[in-house]
Amino acid sequence: MTDVRTAHTADLTDAELTAIRALLDDAFEGDFSDDDWDHTVGGVHALVLDAGELIGHGSLVQRRLLHEGRALRTGYVEGVAVRADRRRQGHGAAVMDELERVLRGAYELGALSASDDAVPFYTTRGWQIWRGPSAVMSPTGIARTEEDDGGIYVLPVTAKLDPDAELACDWRPGDVW
Repeated sequence: MTDVRTAHTADLTDAELTAIRALLDDAFEGDFSDDDWDHTVGGVHALVLDAGELIGHGSLVQRRLLHEGRALRTGYVEGVAVRADRRRQGHGAAVMDELERVLRGAYELGALSASDDAVPFYTTRGWQIWRGPSAVMSPTGIARTEEDDGGIYVLPVTAKLDPDAELACDWRPGDVW
């Protein structure tokens, strides 16, 4: 029997954080950096547990996205993964159900950067591709992030959006999107 638990990073034990990091390292096959980890913590986590063992995870962290002169309070999805032997059994959906519940109750907008393999999963849940140009609010000003165009997805909550206009994220080390 699986359980889904939500908790803020502050409420997770060291052992739970270690298990989350191990799951993400394994799921992303060594392509999960310390910066990626830093982006994953500091918000609300959805944990899928089977007999107390972590089999799925995702987190929602607050970011500010700039769109048409407005800084939008955004719930940004990070670190979504399911253990390889438990995929395609609804555990990713259980993670996203919880993250989207929090998102709809606390943010104007949801956003995430999706891998090509994950696009069908997110789009069937109502996430929409951002068609406009992407950018980052860097320390030297707004800079285009062309390499991220076409890989950003949003879930509008209360924000009024023009999906063909520019969307800029706040600055952070590592991958900005």
